[in-house]
Amino acid sequence: MASQAAGVPAPAVEPGQERLDPALIRLALIILVGTVVVQLDATIVSVALDTLGRSFHTGVATIQWVSTAYLLALAMVIPLTGWSVDRFGGRRMWLVALTLFLVGSALCGAAWSAGSLIAFRVVQGLGGGLLLPLMQTILAQAAGPRRMGRLMATVAVPAMLTPVLGPVVGGVIVEALDWRWVFLINIPICVIAFALAWRWMPHLPGAGRQVFDRLGFALLSPGLAAVVFGFSEAGRLGDFANPRGLVPLVAGVLLLVGFGVHSLRTRGVPLIDLRLFRSAPFAGSSALMFLFGISLYGAMFLLPLYEQQVRGRGATDAGLLLAPQGLGMMIAMVGLGRIVDRSSPRLLVGVGMGLATLGTVAYTQVSTHTSEVALGLSLVVRGVGLAMATIPVMSAAYTGLERAQIPRATSAVRIFQQVGGSLGTAVLAVVLTHELAGSGGRSTSDVTAAAHAYGVSFWWTLGAGLLAFPCALLLPGRMSDAVEKADVEKPTVSEAQVAPPTGAGIADTA
Repeated sequence: MASQAAGVPAPAVEPGQERLDPALIRLALIILVGTVVVQLDATIVSVALDTLGRSFHTGVATIQWVSTAYLLALAMVIPLTGWSVDRFGGRRMWLVALTLFLVGSALCGAAWSAGSLIAFRVVQGLGGGLLLPLMQTILAQAAGPRRMGRLMATVAVPAMLTPVLGPVVGGVIVEALDWRWVFLINIPICVIAFALAWRWMPHLPGAGRQVFDRLGFALLSPGLAAVVFGFSEAGRLGDFANPRGLVPLVAGVLLLVGFGVHSLRTRGVPLIDLRLFRSAPFAGSSALMFLFGISLYGAMFLLPLYEQQVRGRGATDAGLLLAPQGLGMMIAMVGLGRIVDRSSPRLLVGVGMGLATLGTVAYTQVSTHTSEVALGLSLVVRGVGLAMATIPVMSAAYTGLERAQIPRATSAVRIFQQVGGSLGTAVLAVVLTHELAGSGGRSTSDVTAAAHAYGVSFWWTLGAGLLAFPCALLLPGRMSDAVEKADVEKPTVSEAQVAPPTGAGIADTA
């Protein structure tokens, strides 16, 4: 191995070893800088849409494409992640993705019209769509199964907090600064992330020259984008039967079915290898990430709207009232970092979803005068539960898989989470619209009826959480046993290897 050649012995990996060496932690922190800015940007922009519409003198129908175009670009590029890592290596693709996001952010900050801003958001979305799955792929390959859970618990704190803090930051920027700073604030962070990766990220080689799956790309990426767009339109219009949402949704599903047939029949390596679903932990993790997408992003859609429309809060105040959920996540992460790799993923997910369900119950009973203290405590419990359930799922997805399968497995998991988030937001938007119309909640004077409509909508997020329990049974009973059985533990990052790319790196261990 490279580290041995350099005179530095590779660290032995003992059963039950708990130490995360400084090299691996450094790599995680380098990656974290890039991924946080992507997730923060998405939530900041959602708060700024109204201001953007006024600045460009355009209506909601046009300005909402600032978000929709970004999501479509994100969906289109996620399937390419696995192939690109195999073909070009993780470090090179990380730098490319950061560059795309940085350039897109700068262009968005310089936009002169709604049309130019929408076009530049596509560039930004291409970079953002690569960064998130690249983060998970690189860390999974570097850490190995035994250390993956603890490493994800370390880096997931800010990653899971950004959907909560984003609206707060966005509200402050919109109210105190020019709208262009919503995008320009990304530039210094991206520059720092690029410099750190250029200097310290080791070479992360791919599997070699992989033939690009052209037919798979022609079916999967447009199909995924059409599904996301269909859900987005259905949510915006409040009606799944409207042709503007239904037609792209049906077309997208047909394309995805076509990709499924192609993936199972092709002799080459498909963009997403559906044979991975033969692994019960991977199948269970994918299903759970889909349901988590519905529950997490669906609730994040409802929570600020409830505070604004029923309780009369401003955008910044509504964002601050979501902070208890982030606090709960942080509390859970502190404990999970110590036990996640030695505990049963099945048990942790079951307990976590039980807590998340318990934390949602109070919101199914909301009224105009529900105690903010009670709702805040419920969010703390919900945050603890979501963190406890998500981290084991993210690490268990790779149980039994070979290291070369990780990039495409990550792409698949990210796709399920993305579609789940889009579906959850769309379904809850439709349910809320129908409930408001049916109860007379559209009248600003009838806030009691509006509160009831939100309570009914929160029942749907609770239902998605309950569906997760049977999926958790597919996860390993004990992670350590599953790893030993798979015999895939190979430490891939040592102190000597996380060094400037001109020196010894991961490439030398291949």
